[in-house]
Amino acid sequence: MAHQAPLNYVFYIAATPERVWEGFVSREANRVIFGGAEFEADLKPGGLLAWVGPGSDGKPMDYVRGKVLRFEPPNIFQYTFAMGQNDKASRATIELVAETEATKVMVTHDEWAEDDPTYAACADGWPRILSRLKTLLETGKTFKPH
Repeated sequence: MAHQAPLNYVFYIAATPERVWEGFVSREANRVIFGGAEFEADLKPGGLLAWVGPGSDGKPMDYVRGKVLRFEPPNIFQYTFAMGQNDKASRATIELVAETEATKVMVTHDEWAEDDPTYAACADGWPRILSRLKTLLETGKTFKPH
C-alpha cells in the first residue's frame, strides 16, 4: 500500500480575506465554481457539509461530503472530505492570510488513507477549483469545468 503525501497549494487572490472567505462558503460562489453543484453545510464544528449535484440517474447525489472540524471566519475552514461513494475520508484545511493587496490562500489536503482512489482526482481538482475561484473573485466570471 502506497503512502499518499499531503497536497499543498498556495494561491494569491486580489481580494480581501472576507471576500475570499465568502467565495469558499457561499452557496452562490460554490454553484459557479462547481458547475451547478449545491453547497449544503451546517457551518460550525461538527456540522455536516456536502456538494450535491445530479447523479447519472438524475437523482441528487453527494459529490463530496464531510464534517466541519474548524470554522474560524475569515481565516480557517477545515473539514473531512470523502468523494462520491468513497468511505475513506481525508482532511482539507483552507487558511487565509491578508497580504498588502491580496489574500494568501493556503490549502492543505492531508490525512489520506493508504491508496485512497480519490487522491488523483483531488490532486487535479484543487488547482482547477482555486483557479476558478481566483478568476471569479477578480473578474466576476469564471471558466467552465473540464
